This record gives sequence, C-alpha cells and structure tokens, in this order.
Amino acid sequence: MVKTLQDVIIIIPSYKPDHKLIDVIQGLRSRNFTNILIINDGSPQEFDSVFENASSHKECTLLSHKVNKGKGCALKTAYNYCLQHFPNCAGVITVDGDNQHHPDDILKCANRLLEQETSVILGARDFSASEVPFRSRFGNIMTRLIFRLGCGIKLTDTQTGLRAIPATYLSFMTEVAGDRYEYETNVLLEMKANKIPFEEVTIQTIYIDDNDSSHFNPIVDSFKIYKTIFAFITSSFLSSLIDLGLFYVFISILSAVSEQTSVNIFIATAVARLCSSFFNYQMNRKKVFKSGDKRSFARYYFLCFVQFFASAMLVSLISTIFTSGSLGKTLLKGIVDITLFFLSYQIQKRWVFKK
Repeated sequence: MVKTLQDVIIIIPSYKPDHKLIDVIQGLRSRNFTNILIINDGSPQEFDSVFENASSHKECTLLSHKVNKGKGCALKTAYNYCLQHFPNCAGVITVDGDNQHHPDDILKCANRLLEQETSVILGARDFSASEVPFRSRFGNIMTRLIFRLGCGIKLTDTQTGLRAIPATYLSFMTEVAGDRYEYETNVLLEMKANKIPFEEVTIQTIYIDDNDSSHFNPIVDSFKIYKTIFAFITSSFLSSLIDLGLFYVFISILSAVSEQTSVNIFIATAVARLCSSFFNYQMNRKKVFKSGDKRSFARYYFLCFVQFFASAMLVSLISTIFTSGSLGKTLLKGIVDITLFFLSYQIQKRWVFKK
C-alpha cells in the first residue's frame, strides 16, 4: 500500500512556547500534514493559551506532562503514542517549535522518508553561513570533531532537531537512554552501534533573534550530552600523566646506565604502562562505561598489550630518525599516544566494555 503525507506524523516537543509555535503549525497545515502531535513538556499555566490555540486545529493532538521532564522524555512520550495510535504509519518527523525549520524542508524530509522508509533522515544545516550565531557555529565544529574522532560518525549537523524516523525504528527510539538534550546525541550513538542507516538532507539555516528562544544551556546540557566522552578523556588524561611521568623517570635512569635506546624505551614504556593501565582500567570500568566483568579485564589488557607495542615501536622508530633526549622522547611518546587515544576509545566502547 502506497503511503502519503497523511501517514507521516509530525512531533513537536514544546516548553514555554510563544507565537512561533502557532507559526510552525500553520506552516505544516499549509503543506498538507494532517497528523501533528504537540507535547507540552510541563510548561507553566501562563502558556496554556498558546497550547489551546495550537490544539484547536483538527490536525493537532496535544499531549502533556505535568512537570518538565526534558526534550528526550517528550519525544519518547510521542513515540509511544504513535506506536499505540498510529501502528501503520510510515514514520515520524521531529520538529522544533521555534519556527527554525522551514515547512518546505520538513516536507522535503517527509518525501524522502516516504521514498525509502529504511534510513533515518537528518536535516543538515549549513553552519558556514554568515547569519549563524557564533556559539552555534563553534558548537557544531566541536561536536563534529568529537563525533568524527571520538565516535567514528561523520555528520554535517550533529545538533539538528529535524529528523525523519521510519516507523520500524520507533520502538528502538523509546529504549535509548536520556531524558533531556543528551537524548538526541545518544540516539546518534546508538544508531551507529546498532548499524541503523541514516542520511542527511540539506535544509535552510534559520536563526531567529540569534536563537535566544532556545532552552539549551551550552554548559550544563553540553556536559550531559558528552559526559561519557568527557569522562573517558579525563580518565585517559590522568592515566597519561601517570604514564608519561613514570616513563620520564625510568628513561632518565636507564639512559644514564645504558646507551641501548630501543631497549631503554621498551623497558620504560612497559613499566609505565603497567602502572597507568591498572589505574585506567578501574576508572573506565567504574566511572566511564560503568560495566565490565572478567572478560572485560582480559580484553582491556589485550588491548593494552597491542597499544604498548604500537606505542613503543612507533616512538623507537621515529626517535631513530630524529635524534632526541629524554624530554624529546617523552614528548614524542605523548604525540603517539594521543593518536592511539581515539582508536582506543572506539575499541573500549564497542568491545572491551560492551554492555
């Protein structure tokens, strides 16, 4: 059976909305969307009139939280509603209620969803445009870098709220961890981990009043979004300090009694890594990934064994090309280990501490 726009459900999570929510709904109605879910995420009573206006249209259904639970929770409420009341729908499209998603772009994502119904569609903005606020441009550059190097995900727009999700993935979406802004980032990570395909569709870049209506707190919410990655970086940084400090001590001692550079580097690396690795394992198991058993211990030290040889061989090889003293070798080792860091994160997340 061929599905149409009437089989696509629009989801708008909303907290303390203004007239822009009404503008969003008018734009959707003008593009012939007939099923619009609005989630009042615990807004104060003074905003009831906006929601009453929005839900007065026959195309709209209002769902409400008694207290503010966060965007992620609001989206899950809508997904569960769709699973119960629209079991045969083609999918859903999440839309922000601040009128920063143009109706034509929403329609573009809907048409692409109807064409294939297998991939999640992400509306990707162009952050190089001059009208993009600095904090948004800078934030996207940083998150793109983190996603690419830390998570192995290549995206143009990591923070887009315009997403078209085929119905087959709705149940999966309700199980992803997170209640607030971190939920949307967790979705991307879990899609990658579960091999759910996605594609980006270019959309217009619209910022109204320099994005002042956003309830996103750059510091608090960014920490929630990337807390696992931040925790891993902190654990690795502390371990690196221990590793480099011990390496410097032992390479200095060994260099004073022997001129066998390769052997000295090998021994210093081994002793330093043995001490720092145990600290790192305990930190990652208890504070970062919060999982692990006897198999994770064996897997971790197998990974350490591989990294140890990779680090020692690379430092030894490069140091023979560029002659350097103890401090130079220590700095060189730091550069090599930073390179190996990104690969290590992926391996630990996907294999060592896999839940």
